[in-house]
Amino acid sequence: MESTPLAERMRPETLDDYLAQGHLTGKTSVLRKVIESGTIPSMILWGPPGVGKTTLATIISQTLDRPFYTLSAINSGVKDIREVIDRVKKQGMFGGHNAILFIDEIHRFSKSQQDSLLGAVEKGLITLIGATTENPSFEVISALLSRSQVYVLKPFGKDDLLKLIDRAMKKDKWLADYDVSLKETDALLKLSGGDARKLLNVFELVVSSAGGKKVEINDKMVQEVVQQNMSMYDKTGEMHYDVISAFIKSIRGSDPNAAVYYLARMAEGGEDPKFIARRMLILASEDIGLANPTALVMANTTFDAVAKIGWPESRIILSQCAIYLATSPKSNSAYAAINDAQQLVRQTGNLGIPLNIRNAPTQLMQDLGYGENYKYSHNYEGNFKDQEFLPDEISGKKIYQPGNNKREEGLLASLKAMWKNRYRY
Repeated sequence: MESTPLAERMRPETLDDYLAQGHLTGKTSVLRKVIESGTIPSMILWGPPGVGKTTLATIISQTLDRPFYTLSAINSGVKDIREVIDRVKKQGMFGGHNAILFIDEIHRFSKSQQDSLLGAVEKGLITLIGATTENPSFEVISALLSRSQVYVLKPFGKDDLLKLIDRAMKKDKWLADYDVSLKETDALLKLSGGDARKLLNVFELVVSSAGGKKVEINDKMVQEVVQQNMSMYDKTGEMHYDVISAFIKSIRGSDPNAAVYYLARMAEGGEDPKFIARRMLILASEDIGLANPTALVMANTTFDAVAKIGWPESRIILSQCAIYLATSPKSNSAYAAINDAQQLVRQTGNLGIPLNIRNAPTQLMQDLGYGENYKYSHNYEGNFKDQEFLPDEISGKKIYQPGNNKREEGLLASLKAMWKNRYRY
């Protein structure tokens, strides 16, 4: 096998060769027009692994013929950022041809590290291109985010993945020595998970493991080869999304043993503890919710704690939270309620808010009946007065349905006592 991975050898060099992101790089796309204009804003490229974030940044720099610097947030700090900025200053600036600084996994930079970029970005000394697999709204400081455009990259579809394999078989010199036929591709596509880099690496591994120059690839063969080399993918983070999915599903399924096992897999692989904590924070509302409201408090406290602690001590905090969430009663009623409410809004539009519950800060609004006949709940027995708060068109609509658990069964009894007609069933 070649020392340089196939995925690296097949990295596209032009926008025309760049697959799967037509919404960004297609002939009429906004980003392509911006690139071809010669003037680009600082930007954040957000998408899962293996969709071409680094490649796109490189193509942009080559298209614009600008100095290109790259840092990885995993092993770079404020000192490295300042060295790049100082180097750019010494080289001088000519018109708009400022340097591009690409920061991979920018979500791993701390606030102070991100702050160190602000001055250079504001002055136009550097154009920042940050790549992240995490929602930039959570991980990029607001001052930097407000000065950047966010572009979302999508996972590769089946057709694009097959095009990648076909291109590799036609253009790669190492593969040219093999007679490769694809009898089945389902296993290759499933293992890729929409990650082009992973697909090409698995494909290369399968070809090199065949034991001859004539290679007939089928699903069984792919599964056997990858199973034998599974440890390689664990250590390099290739199963990142598979493991976090198994972790979340184990907690949702109330299995603390499996939850801690998958947590250990992530800890051993050096996964970002904040990434794990953030997923548990979402789960605490989505899958536990009102069955145990304290779960959200626990998950939020866990997120705050691991942000301060880091590895290796965070493993203990994460373990405590994972076990707590796995052993909590489950309910998705809050998740279902907001989904149903949003669907209702999409179907009905912006319905008129009843006059009696509208705000009436001016005399004109009072004269028009705003706030009239509103019943202040605390003036009534049990701090409740039966009155309609929904628009007339959906009056009496039930959106929240309590889950089947001890706590929400109590909530249902209270709701039935207050809203007799709405919760009679």
